[in-house]
Amino acid sequence: MAVRFHSTSVTLVLLLCVLGSQALELLRVTSTSGDAPSTAAVKCWCPSYPNLTVCSWPEPSQSAPMHYIATYSERSQQANSTSCSLIKADSPSSESEQLWRCHLPNMKLLTDYIVNVTAVSSGKSSSHLTSFMLEDIVKPDPPVDVRVFPHSIRNLSVEWSPPPTWASLDIFPLKYQIVYKWENRGNPHSVKVGPFESTRAKLKGLLPGRAYQFQVCAKELLDLGHCSDWSAPVKVTIPKTKP
Repeated sequence: MAVRFHSTSVTLVLLLCVLGSQALELLRVTSTSGDAPSTAAVKCWCPSYPNLTVCSWPEPSQSAPMHYIATYSERSQQANSTSCSLIKADSPSSESEQLWRCHLPNMKLLTDYIVNVTAVSSGKSSSHLTSFMLEDIVKPDPPVDVRVFPHSIRNLSVEWSPPPTWASLDIFPLKYQIVYKWENRGNPHSVKVGPFESTRAKLKGLLPGRAYQFQVCAKELLDLGHCSDWSAPVKVTIPKTKP
């Protein structure tokens, strides 16, 4: 849901009391008159539950220089907001687009939070409010060091390492899923297998002489949040004779 309006801070507080957390998601608030700077959608995820939460947004390309103010607070204590450290990061989507990140450490479990990112340019401002609970936005980083070992004709094993950024693996274990892809006469095919609670799996029934691409994703064991992005692909051709 997106809403634009001209308002004083008093009106904003009244609106927040009325809106639920789902309606608050993607809410835009323009607090000055005239052409306020555009605030891109803010995305938040938790790559290391519950130790670290990251919120990120792109600065529109070819825009006037902007200054950002980012704060967060518990939904039940909005008056007690905390500033978070802003970090510039490379954007994977466009060389001319600057990506900003805000790190939110030591968040509480089972608690609703509100993040307010305000863009300021030429004396005008525009804010973007995002509401979330950590358990809904858990998303590990991808597994690393994926390795594929052919064992015999049609059989192989896949091994990998957990994402190094997932700090509490002993308390919050991960499970994994494998996807392998191939082409047959120019037509793409893929198969997903898992979940696996260990960091290795055996795959059977693969076709000798065929080239496959393997990737792995990680998810919190109890299904909190989302699966990670897929790991970097590893390409292997199944040998026609026993290795």
